[in-house]
Amino acid sequence: MPRYKLTLEYDGTPFAGWQRQADVLSVQQVVEDAIEKMSGERVVIQAAGRTDSGVHALGQVVSFDLGKDWDPFRIREALNFHTKPHPVAIIACDAVSDAFEARFSAMARHYEYRILNRRGRPALDDFRVWHCPMELDADAMHAAAQLILGKHDFTTFRAAECQAKSPEKTLDRLDVSREGEMIVVRASARSFLHSQVRSMVGSLKLVGEGRWSPRDFRAALDARDRSRCGPLAPPAGLYLTRVDYDSAA
Repeated sequence: MPRYKLTLEYDGTPFAGWQRQADVLSVQQVVEDAIEKMSGERVVIQAAGRTDSGVHALGQVVSFDLGKDWDPFRIREALNFHTKPHPVAIIACDAVSDAFEARFSAMARHYEYRILNRRGRPALDDFRVWHCPMELDADAMHAAAQLILGKHDFTTFRAAECQAKSPEKTLDRLDVSREGEMIVVRASARSFLHSQVRSMVGSLKLVGEGRWSPRDFRAALDARDRSRCGPLAPPAGLYLTRVDYDSAA
């Protein structure tokens, strides 16, 4: 059966997350319904990352099979028509080999978290940033972030409902930078634990406020204790920006 890869962007605000659920609207449901309207086939799509309710995507990737060959251009155009009026857009569609799987073929996932750091509340970016009116020290946050790069037990930054077999992950990047009124946290790894990025950001905010030192941030990781985590950053500021695959995929 022909296999296709979609690259999507979406505003997660009106959805109960990526994964299909009973009685609530999900991104997966919107895309699967659009595929059925286009092709007449009911398929189950696989996503690179199961984003939570309110989390956005600039580069989510999904894969699925169809019973006959379709031109990728036609798929993209038809799905963009059938996903209306929901805030889901198909950026690209490609035919791929049957060895490709959006989730298991991924080599790296990249997330971005946006903190609006000013006194005035957001008007245009409401539900798309975390508004923190107290001035944050982005340099201290970045220094703390560098202390937890590499392979560690991330139990402290792992949600209680996480279903991963192991709390060990390798964090390749965790950068914090100020861009005007916005503080941007960029995180990269092959995979993340449930709520890991939001947990790390919430703890980094304590460093930015001066309530924690960078050493305190590292000590929280080393404790391997969820109760040592800072506040969970809200989902509105989180974006899945890109997923990397082997060039042969």
